[in-house]
Amino acid sequence: MSLHDDAVLVLKEYREHGDQPELCQVYLDHLAAHPDGVWKACHAGHITASALVIDPEHERVLLTLHRKLRMWLQMGGHCEPGDTALEAAALREATEESGIAGLVPLPGGPVRLDRHPIPPPCHWHLDVQYAVLAPSGAVQKISDESLDLRWFAYDEVAGVADESVVRLLEATRARLREL
Repeated sequence: MSLHDDAVLVLKEYREHGDQPELCQVYLDHLAAHPDGVWKACHAGHITASALVIDPEHERVLLTLHRKLRMWLQMGGHCEPGDTALEAAALREATEESGIAGLVPLPGGPVRLDRHPIPPPCHWHLDVQYAVLAPSGAVQKISDESLDLRWFAYDEVAGVADESVVRLLEATRARLREL
């Protein structure tokens, strides 16, 4: 199955069970109109995959100070040619950017969607957001894409990150309560 096909299946499932059906339909319409809609080369916008690294035992999350944006964000980025599934792309990005081996995706598929504008030549990132559990005793290592990596207590996130990260954390905590 291609990454494009996987994205369509994942988003159709999310539309049925997630709390963002209208935004999800925007993603699905984008993929229907753009066979290359999962790739950075699609200038109308493209799907990205991200993951919030969470340590529920210590009630904290790992955020990266993004090198280009200079904002505290979850790990994530563009899909790559070797990616065959959105969840795998999010896990790859989280592992590369956190330096933590053994991350485990939170069951249930994507936690949220976040569509945000980006500078030309592209116009939109259509981010499919997952959460991944850090193994006990995880030690992070800064990648070339980060200025810093830091664990933040749940109640600290709103003071350092934007609303999209706060909403992702809230949705992740709700998912954890369901499990």
